[in-house]
Amino acid sequence: MKTIVAAVDFSNATLGVLEMAGSLAKAYGAKLHLLHVIEQEPTYTAYGFTPDEYPVLHEFQEEAKRRAARKLEDLLTTLAGDVPGTSVHLVEDSPLHGIMNYVKQTNADLVVLGSHGHGVVVSLLIGSVAEGMVRKAIVPTLIVPATSPV
Repeated sequence: MKTIVAAVDFSNATLGVLEMAGSLAKAYGAKLHLLHVIEQEPTYTAYGFTPDEYPVLHEFQEEAKRRAARKLEDLLTTLAGDVPGTSVHLVEDSPLHGIMNYVKQTNADLVVLGSHGHGVVVSLLIGSVAEGMVRKAIVPTLIVPATSPV
């Protein structure tokens, strides 16, 4: 195992994902990629609007990216001593596709991500990235349960 992708969403599942992915990367001497996927900036071109007509959407997206980048750097600092060579990556896409595309791009051997433990109704209504990763797995996928329900 040479490359591990730890997909984090900054929820109560993140700490468990970091601990598991960090332990595995250390044990196998693997490179660890901390990945956060942020939803793409919405577009209203289908409705005849241009992004210039709604600059606040762009400003919101840029602020979301800045905050996510800071959080990733904070996570990197916590792992830096334990898992040398850890890197952070921020991708704009839908969470499931963003993770899957990044896994392909890096030829990852393992994906570690968290599960929030929402019930069946929530999963049916909004879906679950963890479930999607397992269903469409292209590499082994390890799901780490959240530390406490949200």
